[in-house]
Amino acid sequence: MRYLVLSDIHSNLEALEAVLQAADARKHDQVLVLGDLVGYGADPNAVIERVRALEPAGIVRGNHDKAAAGIDDTGDFNEVARAAAEWTLRELTPAYRQYLAGLPAGPALVDDVIEICHGSPRDEDTYIFSDTEAIRALRASRRPVCLFGHTHVPLCARFLGQGRLQVDTPKGLPEFEVVVQEGQKQLINPGSVGQPRDGDARASYAIADLEIGRVLIYRVAYPVREAQAKILSAGLPSMLAHRLAMGR
Repeated sequence: MRYLVLSDIHSNLEALEAVLQAADARKHDQVLVLGDLVGYGADPNAVIERVRALEPAGIVRGNHDKAAAGIDDTGDFNEVARAAAEWTLRELTPAYRQYLAGLPAGPALVDDVIEICHGSPRDEDTYIFSDTEAIRALRASRRPVCLFGHTHVPLCARFLGQGRLQVDTPKGLPEFEVVVQEGQKQLINPGSVGQPRDGDARASYAIADLEIGRVLIYRVAYPVREAQAKILSAGLPSMLAHRLAMGR
């Protein structure tokens, strides 16, 4: 089984289309979506329509999905994120708002190897930034591979025991391979499709190939200026447009 793994699309249709085109050339059987379909970008309805058409084998909600669906407040959002969430809530069609409201919370078990979540298997809204939180997440995970998003930064973390953690990142590479090691739990973040934050503006996604025991993280360029122009035209905060070019 080969899974295409998408996370943190954030209403960026241009990035999503570029990823899907690149992923089709690499072949995959099913799609997994790790949350935050919407927020920040200018195409929430079109992105939801595109994701629904993919008929994901596994999907979980993100914090921006909850806010845009009106089932969670924006108390923890900064000013820019709050403005984008409120704009998205107004722009969504009733049907797509209902779709977001119906997305399941993570973590969700996909098969005998993979589980998915947005933030952490401990809590769907928790950010895995620190070694301590990564170790807690690894201990809470119920499958050898836990795919997560939320931080917008691609990485792989392995627990080595005795409080030691190994963290690997792509570091600007166009392709990054993670070996699924038997008997060892791993946290893998495919990075963000629509708003990368690791200093690389290219959209990020992964293909998890269980037949060969590999998860490959890829980067693909997309028309950033088109996405930026839509954000500015929609009246969203200008920072959301500028940061796309910086990958921050």
